[in-house]
Amino acid sequence: MKLVELSDLFDVRYGHSLELNRLSIRAAAAGGIPFVSRKMGDNGIAAYVRRIDDVEPAPAGELTCALSGNGVLSTFIQDSEFYTAFHVARLSPNCTMSVNQKLYYCTCIKANRYRFSYGRQANRTLKELLIPEVESLPEWVEELNPEMFGGAERPVSKTIVSDPARDQWKRFRLSDLFELRKGKRLTKANLLNRPGTIPFIGAIDSNNGVSGSVDAAIHQGGTITVNYNGAGVADAFYQATDFWASDDVNVLYPKFEISPAVALFIATVIRREKYRFSYGRKWHLERMRESEIFLPANRQGLPDFDFMKSYIESMSFSSVIV
Repeated sequence: MKLVELSDLFDVRYGHSLELNRLSIRAAAAGGIPFVSRKMGDNGIAAYVRRIDDVEPAPAGELTCALSGNGVLSTFIQDSEFYTAFHVARLSPNCTMSVNQKLYYCTCIKANRYRFSYGRQANRTLKELLIPEVESLPEWVEELNPEMFGGAERPVSKTIVSDPARDQWKRFRLSDLFELRKGKRLTKANLLNRPGTIPFIGAIDSNNGVSGSVDAAIHQGGTITVNYNGAGVADAFYQATDFWASDDVNVLYPKFEISPAVALFIATVIRREKYRFSYGRKWHLERMRESEIFLPANRQGLPDFDFMKSYIESMSFSSVIV
């Protein structure tokens, strides 16, 4: 793969360097123009603003790149005209590029963020970053569908579900709702020697708890994993497929018919117990069996699983729940 400097493929220039507090906010639905900052998420968009009479927005299709701050080198395609804040660069391709190729270059640029920090900005050296030339891009780049998550923000149900009243919540012991089982230790050496496609669930607080993959499963899908140790103690995740859990993770097998939506509701409630635990007070299996969580209850005093399901399915992005 041949590498070239960023400036060989993109015209790199400073953005508008505008201050958001001097602009008028306007909703996107009302014709507001995206204001791109150094944010790491939301495509870098901090707000939508009114058009400025004497400032022409940048055209759609350009890339924006944060030159400093915590989100340094966060790079995004802007699919509509936009304004930018200070320390945001605009990258305009010097040749014809597909959306897939632009997305690939966004990832390439972000991969260099480890080189920079608050004390070392990218404003002087961005043009010199080495990236693959267009002719060297892997074939799979064009095979991917950039619209694969289109419409993901839609809820399953359009019915608005209100929060239950405070007196409709009741304490339930975890061991009454679930059979609790422990994970099994695997060392790093074991992980390296057992490559596979089965999720390995470790005591981490992100990526649905998946910290690697192995060649065998010891727990069934349709369960909830809860970290009882480490920085991610009490972080809970729904596991849709069979998996291996580390010995820092407890696995909750439901004693009732559980749906992904209900599991996500309960996992969120379990995370709310995080404040009770720390390195010095782990949520080990015996303590977890005696622990109670608050859940909405029906008139019979049982967990209101129908409400939990309806509540989750009324939320944005619920359409992509497994």
